[in-house]
Amino acid sequence: MKNKISIIGVGYVGLPLALKFQKKNKVIAFDTNLQRIEELKKGLDVFNDQKKNYIEAAKNIKFTSSVEDIKNSDFFIVTVPTPVNLNKKPNLKPLISATSIVGKNLKKKSVVVYESTVYPGCTEEVCLPILQKASSLKINKDFYCGYSPERVNVGDDSHKLENINKIVSGSNKFAIKKIYDLYSSIIKAKVYKVESIKVAEAAKVIENTQRDLNIALVNELSIIFSKLNIDTNEVLNAASTKWNFVKYKPGLVGGHCVGVDPFYLTYKAEQIGYHPKVILSGRNINDKMSYYVFKSVLKKSKKLKINIKKSNILIMGYSFKENCSDIRNSKVTDLVNCFIKNKISVNIYDPLVNIKHLSKKHQNIYLPTINNKKKFFDILILAVPHKVFINNFSKTYNLIMKKKKLLFDIKSALPKNKYFQDTL
Repeated sequence: MKNKISIIGVGYVGLPLALKFQKKNKVIAFDTNLQRIEELKKGLDVFNDQKKNYIEAAKNIKFTSSVEDIKNSDFFIVTVPTPVNLNKKPNLKPLISATSIVGKNLKKKSVVVYESTVYPGCTEEVCLPILQKASSLKINKDFYCGYSPERVNVGDDSHKLENINKIVSGSNKFAIKKIYDLYSSIIKAKVYKVESIKVAEAAKVIENTQRDLNIALVNELSIIFSKLNIDTNEVLNAASTKWNFVKYKPGLVGGHCVGVDPFYLTYKAEQIGYHPKVILSGRNINDKMSYYVFKSVLKKSKKLKINIKKSNILIMGYSFKENCSDIRNSKVTDLVNCFIKNKISVNIYDPLVNIKHLSKKHQNIYLPTINNKKKFFDILILAVPHKVFINNFSKTYNLIMKKKKLLFDIKSALPKNKYFQDTL
């Protein structure tokens, strides 16, 4: 075995890394979530991103919650979540906790690499002081540090860890070389060196900020076009005939990346005395889209003379994006709550989502199956176009929908005019 590598945080980012590195290294997959560790020991990944037989075949991984196991590691890779709090400010508690654990177990010449999304400067301003204090070691003398942002795209089979370009940075030239060599051993795509840790942090946070703003623009356009009685999808298709037009579709923007990262950048900007206008404006639009969808369904129902209070309504899809089971910061949750707050009964269905991860209120309206021939719906909202939905949609539609009622396809995932439908 070449190196002992400890992965701190074995979620949707840490697990793929552990599985790749273990082919040539001894890997310690550490997580404080005892249930997660026990599941992984049995080959089970609740995110459904890694196959059971692939996990079971990985013989050089030790899944553990014991800090004793990560001692004497050559590399520590931190992949813990970096969410925001209720005030939309960075919640660095998981990152600080992981850094403290690493610091207490650093040995001389170890390299610490952060993959968690942060604002520019966070690694050096927040994490490095903790590492040095906890270890009593000096950066670039006794140990080294770097930042290599994760680019995992959950639910995307074509963009996997090994074929996504990888950015690497380090606390000095020696650190950059060590980190470059480490990732080059598992990445088939390009490993791209940048001159500083801050550049790497900034590159990561603007990737998702740019995407958030692009979707916000299209969401706002869809609101305008709706008021003008123009089909947004038709407009986008027409505009896409120009060579430099980038096509984005309107929809709900949640999750733990696109829906969160802009707040990390704006937090840092405000710290240095600049109040972002465009970034926060886009985030505000996207945060309100669940309510806009709700109001659109009400408006369309009224136009079709559907009594929504007496209707059976089904929302298909609950995760934050298609083809994944992760519900963190899913804006479908907000949509469901809009109906509940207005005392309109609704059901939700998502075969990819574990019902245990839902709130009790939402568990009560979750349907384990929709193949009950006695259950028909007046309004169907396709919120998340999972492949499992799209591939069998005609059959599902005919089984559960009453004739000439409302189908609301949020992301325009279905063929136009095939169903009695409406979109954003």
